[in-house]
Amino acid sequence: MKKAIYITLTAAVLASCGGDGNKSFEKVLASKDMAAIRAKHAEISQQHKALETQLKSLDSAIVLLDDTAKLPLVTAFEAKPQQFDHYLELQGDVTTKQNVLIYPEMAGTLQRVYVREGQRVSKGQLLATIDDGGLSSQLAQLKTQSELSRTTFERQKRLWEQNIGSEIQYLQAKTNYEAQESAVKQMESQVGKSSIRAPFDGIIDDVIKDQGNVVAPGAGSEVFRIVNLTNMYINVEVPESHLPNVTPGKDVKVYFPVLGDSVTTKIRQTGNFINPSNRSYTAEIPVPSLDGKVKPNLTARVMINDYTSENAILIPQSILSENADGEQYVFLVDADSISSDPVAKKVVIKTGKTQGDYVEVLSGINSGDAIIDEGARSVKEGQKVKIKN
Repeated sequence: MKKAIYITLTAAVLASCGGDGNKSFEKVLASKDMAAIRAKHAEISQQHKALETQLKSLDSAIVLLDDTAKLPLVTAFEAKPQQFDHYLELQGDVTTKQNVLIYPEMAGTLQRVYVREGQRVSKGQLLATIDDGGLSSQLAQLKTQSELSRTTFERQKRLWEQNIGSEIQYLQAKTNYEAQESAVKQMESQVGKSSIRAPFDGIIDDVIKDQGNVVAPGAGSEVFRIVNLTNMYINVEVPESHLPNVTPGKDVKVYFPVLGDSVTTKIRQTGNFINPSNRSYTAEIPVPSLDGKVKPNLTARVMINDYTSENAILIPQSILSENADGEQYVFLVDADSISSDPVAKKVVIKTGKTQGDYVEVLSGINSGDAIIDEGARSVKEGQKVKIKN
């Protein structure tokens, strides 16, 4: 309406400048008479001011008479069922069961170190040797004696089988041989303690003692730290209230803030003990190494899928209001008024779980309802509204 009036008035001004007026305007310009030109400029300026005054009056009249200009401007969206996944968010640290310090089994000087930090090693691989203090020489002597006792025993055994010699000679030879064999095995075990070997496949994370250091069994004499990054996991403390929903096999999203990476995995196992001090139980969640980027003790944010609804109706939490009775409500566009004059309708709803900025509606809203979003807090029950979208 306002635009049409403005066009009409503009046409009137042009008409007033047409005909003789337009010729007069052209004659004034052609005359190059400064006084005439200034007089014509003043005349047109007065006409322009008069039109501006009339336009302002018309604008005021439009505001007073147009009902739609007074209506609250709102937006609305259609309620549509969709899948809703709720996640329990917890914090945890990455750990591994194969992250150990390797200690020597005998005292002595570290004779040689065969590995370096960051090197991959296999189970049983020789990592370092300790000076055995002459045990190897003793082992060689014992083996010689054992070989002699074995030969003596075998000869005595053949004679005994031929009924030659006494039984006591046979038994003495057998006992001596068995004693020598036992002594060799014991010495081999002692000499074997001078070799430090990898207890499992992994990476040498730290070489703590250098070649030439004196080491001994016990605390303070650790030689290496070895880590296996192929079997890492996160232990999280889960509140006991989630016991029915947080179970083995549940989907888990793990986010590593430092790396900016996330992985999807599942709960491997849950504890069978409720900690009485914090009323929680543990859940073990396996995580991959992400090409070696994930390290033991790395902080992670764990999101466990503890609830899923296939046909949930979600609304922004920002449009929720609450009355004096503690009931939550939202405004819909009355279905009977959408096609003509939209009217706001207040409905009390029951909400469920929230995730991020959205909340699940359990009752009060049906699929296809038009829910008022922007401007929801400025409308009242039964009030006409203007829908922007």
